[in-house]
Amino acid sequence: MEHIYLDHAATTPVHPQVVEVMRPIFEEFFGNPSSIHFHGRQARKFVDDARDEIAQIIGAQPKEIVFTSGGTEADNMAIIGAAFAQKEKGRHIITTKIEHHAVLNTCKFLEKQGFDITYLDVDATGYIAARDVKAALQDDTILVTIMMANNEVGTLQPIEEIGALLDGTGIVFHTDAVQAFGTMAIHVDELKVDLLSMTAHKINGPKGVGFLYIREGVSLLPYQHGGEQERKRRGGTHNVSGIVGLQQALALAVRDREEKVRHYHCLRKVLIHALTESNMTFAINGSTDKTLANLVNLYIPGVNVESLLTALDLNGVSLSSGSACTAGSVEPSHVLVALYGADSDQAKSSIRISFGLYNTEDQILKAANRIVKTVQSMVTV
Repeated sequence: MEHIYLDHAATTPVHPQVVEVMRPIFEEFFGNPSSIHFHGRQARKFVDDARDEIAQIIGAQPKEIVFTSGGTEADNMAIIGAAFAQKEKGRHIITTKIEHHAVLNTCKFLEKQGFDITYLDVDATGYIAARDVKAALQDDTILVTIMMANNEVGTLQPIEEIGALLDGTGIVFHTDAVQAFGTMAIHVDELKVDLLSMTAHKINGPKGVGFLYIREGVSLLPYQHGGEQERKRRGGTHNVSGIVGLQQALALAVRDREEKVRHYHCLRKVLIHALTESNMTFAINGSTDKTLANLVNLYIPGVNVESLLTALDLNGVSLSSGSACTAGSVEPSHVLVALYGADSDQAKSSIRISFGLYNTEDQILKAANRIVKTVQSMVTV
């Protein structure tokens, strides 16, 4: 039986070309980039070249890129760093109820430190309007953090519009762009963001590496203390192999983006058509137009989602009910609760399907057939 992986929103297979460029770092260019000798300088060049290319891709300056261990660290560094750097100006922060837990739990931590957090509601598609952000602004607002694309339902947020709203106000604007990279063009000046988080493993890069974009002039209190790496903003020996893998993964994602988006739209249509033709009852959660091309969140009435996922796994289909960071939790998705309410069936009977590298139309048809048969065997209403 062919096992079909449809959980690319959780993590992705590493692209063969990424593996290829990382291998020499392990085998030959192993020096510490902070060392001034020959081997250190060799390693340093890889880090500097990666920083230059990544900055160019997102329209930033190289000195505005800080390498991190991934999206969670980048979110923490942005939110905690900005909050404490700006606390003399105010203590009010705005976010939404559907952020990744790397943002939500960081905000909860800040609440314990005396900060005031506004968690904005979203509409039934998971969308937050710029006017809602404007209405929530206070005289002491110092930070707004809103994700670019939701990792569970795929809904895109109006980051550019919110950025324009906040431009010139002195309020720091952060966006978690982890789920957006790979299918969306990202240019920090067009978005008018001050801080932007990214990770490699969502775009066929290695786990354990990412970056935080910090606009020049934005003050952050250092989050991780140690050496003087990253212009004294993030201590710790550089993950050179990971940084090189991140650079290559991002370059490939930009190169192939339009082709991949077309392919994902096609896979999405194949999936929806196959499920519709089977007469299986389902509904799409989130937005059907302002959404990521490679993600579909389906409400399937009458099923227990944990039982369904287990049965599908046994039938060779790997997918999820939401963020991998909440795996093992018996609580319904906080995103779907925000959309539909805690007592809604949608929050208890929905699955997330996300496409990526190596997925084909034939795989999607097979997966749809297995989903239908599995649901038919267990549906209770």
